[in-house]
Amino acid sequence: MIPHAEIGIDLGTANILVYTKDKGIVLNEPSVVALNTTTEEVLAVGTEAKLMVGKTPGEIVAMRPLKQGVIADYHVTSAMLRQIMRKISKQEGFSIRKPKVIVCTPCGSTAVERRAIRDAVMSCGAKTVHLIEEPIAAAIGAGLPVAEPRANVVVDIGGGTTEVGIISYGGVVSSQSIRRGGDNLDENITHYVRKMYNLLIGERTAEHIKMEIGNALPEHREETIEIRGRDLVTGLPKSLMLRSSEIHGAITESLDHILETIRNTLETCPPELSGDIVDQGIILTGGGALLHGMQEWLSEKIVVPVHLASNPLEAVAAGTGKSLEIIDKLQKASV
Repeated sequence: MIPHAEIGIDLGTANILVYTKDKGIVLNEPSVVALNTTTEEVLAVGTEAKLMVGKTPGEIVAMRPLKQGVIADYHVTSAMLRQIMRKISKQEGFSIRKPKVIVCTPCGSTAVERRAIRDAVMSCGAKTVHLIEEPIAAAIGAGLPVAEPRANVVVDIGGGTTEVGIISYGGVVSSQSIRRGGDNLDENITHYVRKMYNLLIGERTAEHIKMEIGNALPEHREETIEIRGRDLVTGLPKSLMLRSSEIHGAITESLDHILETIRNTLETCPPELSGDIVDQGIILTGGGALLHGMQEWLSEKIVVPVHLASNPLEAVAAGTGKSLEIIDKLQKASV
C-alpha cells in the first residue's frame, strides 16, 4: 500500500512552493496562470505563464489568482493547484492520491479567506488540510527553536504581504500583517517612471529594476540600468537610464510602512521576551529580504541584530512542510 504523501504548500502572491517530507522543495514557480478567457481553459501555469505576462493576444490573459497572500479568484486558484499537483506527481514519481497538506496563511487573513484556501486545496483531492500562520512557518523553516520559551522574531517580506511575528512556546505571542510587500515596490517603481519620464513599463521590467539596482540604504554605491518602455507622449518605444538613488526614493514610502509594522509589533512584545530580542535579534525571510541593503537598513533603524535566513525564499515552504511533525510534538507536549 502506498503511504499518503505529506505536502507543505507556500501559496504565495508571487511564487508557489511545494515541499515534500522526503525530497524537500520539489517545486518553486511563479503564481501565474495563463487563461483563455473565451473557453476558460488553463493554458499554462508557473514559469511558462509568467513569460506570457504583457505579451498575450486579446483572448488570453496571464494573471495572478492570489492577491496580497489570499485567493482573489477561487476557480483559477483551484485550477492552478490541480496543475501543480499533477506536475509534481509526474516529476517526482510518487502517488499524491489524497495527500495530507499543510498550507501557510497570512496572520491577518479572515475566516472567509482561510476557508477559501482550505476549500481550494481540498478540491484538488487532499485527504486533510491544515493551515499554519506564516510567521510560525517562516520561523520553523529558518531553523529557529520555536518550541522553546524564548522570543523568536520573524519578518517575512513576501510579494503581497509583510508578516511580523514574535513566537515563543510554539505559538504567536504578538503579530502584525500588512498588505504590502515586493509587489508594492514594483508598483512604486512603475509609477515613478511613468510620472518622471512619461514612460510606461511592464510588471516584469519593474521587478527587474528592483532586483538589479533597488537599495534600501539611502547612502549606497550608485548603480545604473538601461530600461525600455513605451513613451506616453509619442506612443513609440523608448529606452532610458535609471539611477539606483532614484529607485531608492521611489520605494522609500513602502519600506517605511514595513519598518512601522516591525516597530509596532516589537512595542507589543511582553517585557520578559524583550531581553531575548536584544540578544537574538530578528530574522528576515521572504523574497523582499533579498533587496540590496535591507538587512543593514533595518539594523540601523531598530537597533537590534538583524539576520538573513539561509534561504529566505524557501524558508516558509520548508517550515510549512516540517511543521507537520513539529505540530504533533507540540500537541503531545501540551497534553
